Amino acid sequence: MDDKHDGRVTREGIRIHERTDFAGMHTAGRLAATILDEMAAHVFPGQTTAEIDRIITDKVAAAGASSATIGYRGYQHASCISVNHVVCHGIPGDKVLKDGDILNIDVTVILDGWFGDTSRMYVAGNLSRKAERLIQVTYDALMLGIEAVRPGNTFGDIGHAIQSYVESQRMSVVRDFCGHGLGRVFHAPPNVLHYGRPRHGPRLEEGMFFTIEPMVNLGRPETKVLADDWTAVTRDKSLSAQFEHSIGVTDSGFEIFTLSPAGRFHPTWG
Repeated sequence: MDDKHDGRVTREGIRIHERTDFAGMHTAGRLAATILDEMAAHVFPGQTTAEIDRIITDKVAAAGASSATIGYRGYQHASCISVNHVVCHGIPGDKVLKDGDILNIDVTVILDGWFGDTSRMYVAGNLSRKAERLIQVTYDALMLGIEAVRPGNTFGDIGHAIQSYVESQRMSVVRDFCGHGLGRVFHAPPNVLHYGRPRHGPRLEEGMFFTIEPMVNLGRPETKVLADDWTAVTRDKSLSAQFEHSIGVTDSGFEIFTLSPAGRFHPTWG
């Protein structure tokens, strides 16, 4: 799908959307977030990731939306489900969740031509202390990155806010994957790095839409992609966590398109 009619494009190829476009992003983002709210009841020991994905597929269809991931580069699922040391792009399948497993569920819907993209963490059963701390640091890092969003700041400011906090907690930021622009397309410029230097990179302007989605490891930052060409895991098999919001830059700051309507964005809430 193309968004050539939406605003101008910066020299870095970043589309500047009109104020009227925010409504469509809020609607798509709210649907994706609502589906993830409803998935909390379906994450428990003994559940399979394939069944979670089946439920998500049905919910997307029932809402009159479509999945951005089904058919994307050959992918055949409505979600990515990344368990424990899987960093991102975990493929749903016959894996049975065990007590204490942590998982990220990532969903992107298309509603009225707009893409709503978000992910959050869940726990099956009891949450261990080390996993709880990892999840909290990752959530806090996301929110610190979002707080750096305002016109005149740079994408380097976002990355620096995330990296400096995570490393102060003796954890590491994954460098092999990043956030991205979106709108009427799934992936577009810019690449939103979760590390960086202040005042570096393109400047933020009102009307930019993009995701911020830091992946944080308890161990080292290096990853590897498995033979399925999708699943990325930590090389040292340490636990990994991720949260993702879709953001729009306003004249004075930001709007989050994917806020949880039920207040369940964090697995210990609600």
